[in-house]
Amino acid sequence: MNTNVNSQDAGSLVGKAVDVRPVSEVENPEELIMNCMPAFGGAFVRKIFCILDRVITENVPLVVAISGPITASNQHRAWLLPLIEEGYISYITTTDAACYHDGHFGLQEENPVREVDIEGRDLEYGKAGVIRIGNVGFDENVLYKQDKFISNLLQKPEFQRKMSGTEFRNLLGQHYDRQEGRLGIKPGLLSTCYKYGVPVFVGAPCDGSVYLNHVKLWAMRENGVLRHDFELDIEREVFESAAIHYWGLTRSPAKKLAILILGGGVPKNFSLQPEPFLSQILLLNDIDGYSFDVQIVSTNVTYGCLTSCKPAEAHTWGKVSAEALGGTTESLEADYSTIMPLISWAIIDKKHRLFNRDASEPGVRGYCLRNHLRLYDKLPELTKHLLDRITELDHVVKLKSAF
Repeated sequence: MNTNVNSQDAGSLVGKAVDVRPVSEVENPEELIMNCMPAFGGAFVRKIFCILDRVITENVPLVVAISGPITASNQHRAWLLPLIEEGYISYITTTDAACYHDGHFGLQEENPVREVDIEGRDLEYGKAGVIRIGNVGFDENVLYKQDKFISNLLQKPEFQRKMSGTEFRNLLGQHYDRQEGRLGIKPGLLSTCYKYGVPVFVGAPCDGSVYLNHVKLWAMRENGVLRHDFELDIEREVFESAAIHYWGLTRSPAKKLAILILGGGVPKNFSLQPEPFLSQILLLNDIDGYSFDVQIVSTNVTYGCLTSCKPAEAHTWGKVSAEALGGTTESLEADYSTIMPLISWAIIDKKHRLFNRDASEPGVRGYCLRNHLRLYDKLPELTKHLLDRITELDHVVKLKSAF
């Protein structure tokens, strides 16, 4: 023990006292997070909530990158869709698999996803034709029904052209919506995004069964068995994401962007790439990274992979702003399914408590707005704006000089 410590110096190094309240005395989830989770992992959860609370209060467009079996587990209906419905998510980046499994619920009236044992019975499940994902599972016939649905859908007239992935998933959301409505079941991910104009990006479309069904039809077309003119415009989809970011940084009311990363992988990388694409590849000036960056990932940072990369490392690539590192970033190594129900509940409960309050009050404004940005509807305008910007004569000269 150092007996020469100056108590005045020590006081300047520490924060406020770690005070708590019993859980029996709190009245809502925000109070639970702020007053009953003071240390260790709980303190990380508290900071994540505080950052997202500030994002909402300042009305900053929020991007959500989410990987893993979010739809196959049916948890999207529990905590993700309510955030979309309240207008807090500007666009989503996910996986082709999430879009594929999202359609299972519209194939039959009965919920196909069931609880199963997480280990120890896979030989039995394999013999019985049960597909297992963690502790949930479904009959393998669900996959064949989904394949049939997607294959028939891709042969419809409205799909016989080249389109961006966002347009494709919007169309897919329309058809999922009809299926869900016909059966009287709750909306899923793509149908909710369709309803609220939330673009859905997929950075690796080839890595999922929606696209694999397209490849089947493509192969049949190649040998003259049928006509199939559907094609994904990958370039446009990438450019659309950059156009949204350019709008967010230069023309949105906040002139800032925020990101919530859940699970890492390709969705994380795709959602972070617009910043270096705008500055490094398109050579645009004054392109800043995300002003708010929160991630809940299950990989340790020592792996050196992108999934575990923390916001400070992302800053070196131009993906996170220098100002954000001062306090509006956080990375928690955890399973997001254990954290996000509480975070989402706290946000939505606070919205309901503050919605009728005076928007001029501190910390209230963003919660008083129903701010559905409908960025899907704005994609043609935003894309044209960025195209026009980079094809200005002086900028074309600048781009060509880099060849």
